[in-house]
Amino acid sequence: MSVTSEVMDATGPSLSPGTARDYGDQALLLEFDSTADVLAWTATLTAAQLLGVIDIVPASRTILIKLADPRYQAPTRQRLGKLRLQPGSAPVRPVGQADVTIDVVYDGEDLQDVAALTGMTPEQVIAAHTGTPWQVGFMGFAPGFAYLVGGDERLQVPRRAEPRTSVPAGAVALAGEFSGIYPRQSPGGWQLIGRTDAVLFDVHRDQPALLTPGTWVQFRATS
Repeated sequence: MSVTSEVMDATGPSLSPGTARDYGDQALLLEFDSTADVLAWTATLTAAQLLGVIDIVPASRTILIKLADPRYQAPTRQRLGKLRLQPGSAPVRPVGQADVTIDVVYDGEDLQDVAALTGMTPEQVIAAHTGTPWQVGFMGFAPGFAYLVGGDERLQVPRRAEPRTSVPAGAVALAGEFSGIYPRQSPGGWQLIGRTDAVLFDVHRDQPALLTPGTWVQFRATS
């Protein structure tokens, strides 16, 4: 039995009607309620290896399915209607070592503001940020910029009212449900809580991006 047919025959939940929308004539856009759903369905779609699908691009609440040419659009939509969520495809927080550990000096310009917004002390903010692994939900904004999800819910804070014109490379930040690391100097409106020397993107590496969708990341406080 092929990988595709195994996924089709699984007994997990299916995509709800209206989830898939035409995105031009060579792509489909799937819409979801949460990043966790996006991660689970990205894993299932990748395992399915659907004919004619050349790329699967997750985002915060959507998955873009790119097709080789327009003739695959209708049959792919039909196959999606039969697809079932693979058991075990939902994100499972690792018990032991995460995929990547990132050392952070927690001296960010907004650390005190984040503490005030959350009702915690700066030390408690640091403990919450390092207390559990985060998972890369999707990439965007700049090459190597990963949107990390699944952290302590107490750390959900709004973006800054006024974005900075320049945020240094390596800045570790929070915004909404996400944490992230600026891979290069750029404008930005996230709340800065620390900095790291980790190189997030290097074109000379076999895998230029240090973090990719699905990767589990453990932050570690250092001086």
